[in-house]
This record gives sequence, structure tokens and C-alpha cells, in this order.
Amino acid sequence: MDKTPCRTPAGSSATNIPSWKYDCVSKAVQATLADGPRPASELVEAVRERLDKAELDDLGAIGWHVTTVRLEMEVRGEITRDPDKKPLTLMLEASGGDI
Repeated sequence: MDKTPCRTPAGSSATNIPSWKYDCVSKAVQATLADGPRPASELVEAVRERLDKAELDDLGAIGWHVTTVRLEMEVRGEITRDPDKKPLTLMLEASGGDI
């Protein structure tokens, strides 16, 4: 089974998750943030609403997976934090990021 390493902006060691889980969650995060910036506290529920029952059942702990994938997406530059907003607000990076 292919795995995707998920890092954190703080530089801690990577956590490897199945690639299908990374792809599933990252697509839902991108679709959610395509609607505009969103507080990080709302991201789990927004992603949950974009996944079907089978994906949710197979995914497991959705909160953990959303946070893990979100942090990797930040490291890749695909999403960014809005420094002017409190609470923590996330948005798609205009350039699309790089790996």
C-alpha cells in the first residue's frame, strides 16, 4: 500500500498515512477552501460534509486525518494561514503551491 509522508510546518518527523486517505482528504480540503477562507475550527465538519459514507467509514478518525493532511498541505504551500485573521483561518495559496 502506497503511503504519503505528512509533515508539519514546525518540522517534526513525518507521519505516513495511506495515500488514498491523503488524496481523499486533501481534495475535500481544497474543495472546501475553494469557496473562500475558512476558520480551521470549521474545517473538519466541512470536510466531513464533502465525503460520502463509505469514505468516512474507511477513513477512521476524521479529525486526526484532516489535521494531519492540512499540515502537510501547509508545508507543500498548497494552503496558507491568513496572518491577519484570528482565530486561525486557512485559504488556498494563490500560486497553487509546490512540492
